Amino acid sequence: MDVNETACEVEARPPNETADDVVLDVNDLVVHYVLEKETVEAVNGVSLRLKKGETLGLVGETGAGKTSTALSILNLVQTPPGVIKNGSISVCGQEVLTMTAKQLEKIRGKDVSMIFQDPMTSLNPVISVGEQIAESIRNHETVNTAEAFEKAGDMLELVGIPRARAFEYPHQFSGGMKQRVVIAIALACNPKVLLADEPTSALDVTIQAQVLDLMHDLKEKMGTALLMITHDLGVVAKVCDRVAIMYAGRIVEYGTLTDIFNNTMHPYTEGLFNSLPDAKGRKGKLIPIPGLMPDPTKLPSGCAFQPRCRYAVESCKDEQTVREVSGTHTLLCSRYDDPGFSIDMKKSGG
Repeated sequence: MDVNETACEVEARPPNETADDVVLDVNDLVVHYVLEKETVEAVNGVSLRLKKGETLGLVGETGAGKTSTALSILNLVQTPPGVIKNGSISVCGQEVLTMTAKQLEKIRGKDVSMIFQDPMTSLNPVISVGEQIAESIRNHETVNTAEAFEKAGDMLELVGIPRARAFEYPHQFSGGMKQRVVIAIALACNPKVLLADEPTSALDVTIQAQVLDLMHDLKEKMGTALLMITHDLGVVAKVCDRVAIMYAGRIVEYGTLTDIFNNTMHPYTEGLFNSLPDAKGRKGKLIPIPGLMPDPTKLPSGCAFQPRCRYAVESCKDEQTVREVSGTHTLLCSRYDDPGFSIDMKKSGG
C-alpha cells in the first residue's frame, strides 16, 4: 500500500481475494447529515470488503459512524438530512447507490439483511411473529401463503423457537426470544451479507452468549458474510475473523483478530484495551481514554484522535496517511514511522 494515500482511502480489505469471493465492497464512503446551521460529518472515507463466510467486526464508541455505515449499505440513510456525498457500495457485484426503489426492494432481505439494535422496536406488535417472517419470504420467493408460513416455522426452529409459537405476538416473547425472531427474519431468505448492529447490547450476558453462538452456527451453515457492529471487544474476540477500529467516521486500524489483539498499533485501539477490566490482574488500575469523542460538526484537523492521544505531536494535526504494518494490518497514524512511537507503545503494553 502506498503510504502517501489520504485518510479517506483507508481500506479494511484482506489481500489476495478473488472477485468471486467478495460479496460486499464499500469504497471511500462519505456520509454527512446536513442541518440548517451545521453539518454532521458522520462517515469520512470508509472502505471495507467482506468475503463469503467471513466476519468483520466494526468497532468503536457511540457516534463513531458505525450505524451510518451499515444503513448506507442498505441505502437507508434518511434524506434529508442525510447525504451520501461520496463513495460506492457493491453487494454481490451490484452497485447499491444507483439502484431504483424497486431494485433496492429486491436485494434487501434477499442479498443483504440487517439485524437492528433493539429487537423491541424492530417487530410489529400487532402481527404474529410467524407472519412477519413469512412476509419476507413471500416478498423474495415464489411461494404461496401456506408455504411461506411453513418456512417461517422452519426458521423459528432454526433459531431455537418451537414452530407452534409462530402464531404468537412479540409481547409474548422475552428480549432474547425477540432477538432470535429478528435473526430469523434476517436469515429467512438466506442472504449473502448480514449486517448486525449491536445485536446483543439489549440482552443480558447469558442470552448474549446464546445469541452469538446461534449467529456463528448459522453463519457456518449458510456461508453468510457477517458485518458485526459493536463496541464490545469480547464479542469481537468470540465471533470475528477481522477487525476494523472506527473513530470519528474513519477506520483507524484494520487487521486480523491476531493483529488487533496481539499487535495493537493505534493509540485509540490501545486505549480501548487499556480501559477494559482484567480478571487476572485485579490490582491494576483501569486507564480510561481522556476526554470525549470530538463533535462531528467540528472535527479537529489531521488525526481526529490527537486531542485525546498521549502520543500526539505537532505533525498529528496534519492530514494522516495510511501505513501498512503487514499484508493484513493497516494503520492510520503519522507516528508509525517514528522509532520512539513503537518504543512508547511497547512500554505501555500496546
